[in-house]
Amino acid sequence: MSMISHHPERHVVERIGWLRAAVLGANDGIVSTASLIVGVAASSADKGPILVAGMAGLVAGAMSMAAGEYVSVSSQADTESADLARETRELTEDPEHEHEELAAIYRGRGLNADLADQVSTALMAHDALGAHARDELGLAEITRARPVQAALTSAATFAVGAALPLVAATVLPLSQLLIGVSVSALLFLMLLGAVGARAGGAPIGRGVLRVAFWGAAAMAATWAIGRLFGTAVA
Repeated sequence: MSMISHHPERHVVERIGWLRAAVLGANDGIVSTASLIVGVAASSADKGPILVAGMAGLVAGAMSMAAGEYVSVSSQADTESADLARETRELTEDPEHEHEELAAIYRGRGLNADLADQVSTALMAHDALGAHARDELGLAEITRARPVQAALTSAATFAVGAALPLVAATVLPLSQLLIGVSVSALLFLMLLGAVGARAGGAPIGRGVLRVAFWGAAAMAATWAIGRLFGTAVA
């Protein structure tokens, strides 16, 4: 029996569809909600309006992420479908040209002319559209666009991420709310960066620093706006 059957390979690229949406959703949920809370808190608002703003940000952000991901990934899916439809038509109308096109790709990858012709013939006999989708268009089943999956993943992870600073704002006294939410949000972001890097097979330190830097920058910007306009309104 083949060793492959005993040790099936799993690659991190298989996670790219949901992992990108999950990390983006959770990161955006933490950053945007924490920044919103920090900005409102910096304006010297009472705790009630701060929590209302945070809850509104959670709901609006989750819906926005779902809609944005669905529209964006649907556009990608439409492009993929259009390319596949064109390949299907070309395979029907001019299979000889498509055979030579595929053989030329294999020659470019290092196969000699005879072997490239044999491979093209065999693959087109087995699954012509699949061969052209994979080798000419660069499309693979594990990386195909899935709009509904991306939308639901982004909305759910945004809500989870947004809930973390919102919970911190709920339990902290008003006097400690601003600094407490800021610190906890940075810790959440660093944890998310580590988990995302681990799941994606990337260096953990880079992932942690990246999300922490942008999170701190966002909260600093909204704090400054809250202080500036809060003081002006007061």
